[in-house]
Amino acid sequence: MHTTPSTTRTATGAAWGLLGVLAFSFTVPLTRIAVADLPPLFVGAGRAVVAAALAASALALLRQPLPTPRQWARLAVVAGGVVVGFPLLTSFALETASASHGAVVIAVLPAATAVAAVLRGREHPPVRFWVAAGMGAVAAVVFAALHSVGPIGFVWSDLLLFGAVIAAAVGYAEGGMLARELGAWQTVSWALVLASPVMIGLTAGSATADLWTASAEAWWAFAYLGVVSMFLGFFAWYRGLAIGPMSSVSQTQLVQPVLTLCWAALLLGEHLTWQTIIGGLAVIACAAIAVRARQSPVARSVSR
Repeated sequence: MHTTPSTTRTATGAAWGLLGVLAFSFTVPLTRIAVADLPPLFVGAGRAVVAAALAASALALLRQPLPTPRQWARLAVVAGGVVVGFPLLTSFALETASASHGAVVIAVLPAATAVAAVLRGREHPPVRFWVAAGMGAVAAVVFAALHSVGPIGFVWSDLLLFGAVIAAAVGYAEGGMLARELGAWQTVSWALVLASPVMIGLTAGSATADLWTASAEAWWAFAYLGVVSMFLGFFAWYRGLAIGPMSSVSQTQLVQPVLTLCWAALLLGEHLTWQTIIGGLAVIACAAIAVRARQSPVARSVSR
């Protein structure tokens, strides 16, 4: 069979995208392991400090030009979403919520990101996009309500998880557009550097003498979150998106919740109930339909 350059490029882009997704898929269960022994604020902020140190080194070593004032303002949106919002909110949520529960709720992220991108880019996708995105949100809310015991079926961790999804969606959408100007890994790196003063302060304020009594597993999990989840994973992910086509590579994110559920079972011994599996599949299916609908020829032609 003859392989065309476009086919090879698509396969290469998808491979890099899957590598990034594989790296991110460990984030939820390893956060659960880290917050079992370490303060959630330390985990959420500290991993950003580790990543910021690596990012600053890479930017300096490769002599990257400084962003413009307007780009700094947009980087603040990215930093607020993916450097500050998502890590902190998920760290506090996973202090009580199981990794599998968190994975199902966060599975709505691809659809939420697509909605944020549509609103930010002022696109006009077909009606089925909004239907699928709405159904995905409803499926996630219903799942959280049925598997929680707080008032009206919710607990504080569910609200934190939904807040994390919104924060990440906004950060991903703005970062995706800004990456066209600054470059993919540069956008994430500058966002990490921009947020570092705040995150350093939070990390120092949450550090206690009890940190050194934490288990080796907790520290290994923390190291992974800082080096891979917050830094190297983005290299692979955005490398895949840069190779493209972006419409194909971005869909690899839909396998992330499936992988996360597997790691939750293998690493944490969490029992996957039929309700969890069905809930996860429902959210993933709705997200897949929404992503595909947004990338339809009609949506693309109208947005140009």
